[in-house]
Amino acid sequence: MSEVQRRGFLTRLTAYEPLTLITLASIAGGLFLLQRLTSEVLEGETFRFDEAILLALRRPGELAVPIGPGWLTHAVDDITALGGITVLSLLTALITTYLLFDRRWPIAIFVFSSVLTGWLASALLKVLVARPRPDIVPHLAEVSDLSFPSGHAMVSAVTYLTLGALVARTQRYPSTRIFVMAAGVFLAVIIGLSRIYLGVHYPTDVFAGWCAGALWALGCWLISKRFIPSRAPDEAVEAGNGDSR
Repeated sequence: MSEVQRRGFLTRLTAYEPLTLITLASIAGGLFLLQRLTSEVLEGETFRFDEAILLALRRPGELAVPIGPGWLTHAVDDITALGGITVLSLLTALITTYLLFDRRWPIAIFVFSSVLTGWLASALLKVLVARPRPDIVPHLAEVSDLSFPSGHAMVSAVTYLTLGALVARTQRYPSTRIFVMAAGVFLAVIIGLSRIYLGVHYPTDVFAGWCAGALWALGCWLISKRFIPSRAPDEAVEAGNGDSR
């Protein structure tokens, strides 16, 4: 190996290996946390914690009435709709279409498949744990499926964090990439909180949904970083031509 090749290899190693190790460590830690949380939920150890939070969000003696002004409930209804399948499906379809029109075929296909498989993983986890919905306080929204993990929390985290991480890779400026990721995190957080406020999920359902969704998005980002090009084919050609001059 020549001196130039050796330096190039060392440069690539120091640029990517620490980030890869940190990412893998984060995934391992997240999996351990999710496993422990699931175990505690199945054993009923988290019920008092969940009950205390749900009751704290309702008026004493009037459990059907949430704390806060009347307009807050309507605002929370609007926020929770951002984590619904209809909104997330439209968002995913629009961003995938945009990436296709922008001639970023590999990342467009990866975005769509990452979000879709994340939704399937959420449904599978619900079936495996089979936790009923909370009956501590009256629900302020109609629900019919199982409770753990929160589908809104996990699916919104999967969608917004995955889209944020992958779309951020197509942006030129670091400030834009940071904003895109921060927006995805913010949306996932407020959607999860809205499910607790409405009384349709235990807080631990939402925590598990956030954890599982973040893990999925992180794994997808790691795979895309290694194997999926972020540039359009013509941009890659232009970059190569520029380097050869």
